[in-house]
Amino acid sequence: MAHNDAHIHSITLGVTDLPAARAFYDAAFGLGDLLDLRETDAPTSGFRGFHVSLISAQPGDVHALFDSAVAAGAAVLKPVAKSLWGHGGVVQAPDGAIWKVATSAKKDSRPAERRFDEVVLLVGAEDVAASKRFYVDHGLKVGKSFGSYVDFDMDLDMATSRFGFGLYKRRALAKDAGVPPEGTGSHRLVVHGGLGAVTDPDGFAWEPVPDRTS
Repeated sequence: MAHNDAHIHSITLGVTDLPAARAFYDAAFGLGDLLDLRETDAPTSGFRGFHVSLISAQPGDVHALFDSAVAAGAAVLKPVAKSLWGHGGVVQAPDGAIWKVATSAKKDSRPAERRFDEVVLLVGAEDVAASKRFYVDHGLKVGKSFGSYVDFDMDLDMATSRFGFGLYKRRALAKDAGVPPEGTGSHRLVVHGGLGAVTDPDGFAWEPVPDRTS
């Protein structure tokens, strides 16, 4: 049974240069309270086992987000391209985090804006079935599940949460991102949401929603 608070409020990325990371994300995506940054020197190398997708309403918005990220200093992993499912591209931020921008729409219906409607966090799992059991045991409800992919039915509410969440076989997720699957060390990622303080089988840490009133 899903918790009433089965949601992601925000994510925190660990970065080595806090001012530079803040400048990049403000210029690239304008994520506001959806993203926090934390200075860290935790060792990490290669693929960190996750990527974050910004889902837009139309191709023009995808291009606007992608272009602003590249202009702010992101590296292109996959240029924006048209596919059977829509349009999408992948960039890597200067801090190493991988971001995908995508839409299922085929055509624009208004002038392009640097705008997204939903954020989707996909984490890589070595054993998808075991990670799926972990999250179900902690109150998440499975929306779709096939083979190496699991999409959880999150409580999406524009006022409280704009995050979707899913699992993907680590090697398949790396391929989707356009990077080699090898990687070691810290994920440099903390997920803030309704699960409280837990760590999944692949080492992804969840913490309670931060108190911004203090």
